[in-house]
Amino acid sequence: MDNVDARPGPPSGAQWTIAADGHEAVVVEVGGGLRAYRAGGVDYVDGYAEDELCVGGAGQILAPWPNRIRDGRYTFAEVTRQLHLSEPDRHTALHGLVCWLPWQLITKTADEVVVGCTLFPHPGYPWSLVLRTRWVVGADGLRVTHQVTNASAEPAPFGLGVHPYLRLPDTVVDDLTLHLPARSRLLVDGRLLPIGAAKVAGGEYDFTKPRRIGPVVLDTAFGDLERDPSGGSAVRLSNQDGSEGVTLWADAAFGWWQLFSGDTLAEPRYRRSVAVEPMTCPPDAFRSGRDLIVLAPAETWQASWGIRPGQEPAGPGPEGR
Repeated sequence: MDNVDARPGPPSGAQWTIAADGHEAVVVEVGGGLRAYRAGGVDYVDGYAEDELCVGGAGQILAPWPNRIRDGRYTFAEVTRQLHLSEPDRHTALHGLVCWLPWQLITKTADEVVVGCTLFPHPGYPWSLVLRTRWVVGADGLRVTHQVTNASAEPAPFGLGVHPYLRLPDTVVDDLTLHLPARSRLLVDGRLLPIGAAKVAGGEYDFTKPRRIGPVVLDTAFGDLERDPSGGSAVRLSNQDGSEGVTLWADAAFGWWQLFSGDTLAEPRYRRSVAVEPMTCPPDAFRSGRDLIVLAPAETWQASWGIRPGQEPAGPGPEGR
């Protein structure tokens, strides 16, 4: 038999670092996600160390669904499917199927890396998807483009989200100013599954104008977005005097934002950063059908998002190269 190299490596597998114009990002093999992003030596993503297991979904790609599916059970094309309950305490299927799979390096240059993953059929998700993600850094920050192709002979239900935690130096969550252009939020039950919706106007979840987060607990999906001229939207965090800030923008494919203030994370991560998660669909979309994407055989879907540090107000993302 061939010799196998059994020496321990990083829990997140191979590490692919890209850098340009003072910006640097680290993309990992396990889940194909983002372990670190910094600009000018400042960490704007609350990731994890090379020798650490990914914590709290940090930087993961969530596909073929983001967030939770109630009881892991759904019906599509008149057939009922049962997914593995990856969140057994809440009896849900959480954050898709690719976030712990190995992704392969497709191409790499100094400032860009493309990674890919083939999702083969599962008993609860009997479709095959080919996923590609392009990560680029430059003067405008970090830009990410996802492509997903249905490699099955039948239409496939699909949704995608991402799970970066944004942070600012020396600023805890309570002292961050949040601008979130969403006019409604989902109401949830004790399992964090949607049971209704409410307007945010004038309430504690209204961040349509920038204001301090304070003691507000966020593990909340927001919709009914105020979109920019390109159809996209952006969420911005800044410190109290506005001297530091970071924006996460997403294009028109993303109609929802999930924000999580880290209240269930252990120290030192407790309320240290905010997970700002653009999603194409809300939680439980495989059951509700709300904003669910149905990919035809051989159809390719594409969307982009990115992170931009700086003091400028939130706005549309930079044009792709």
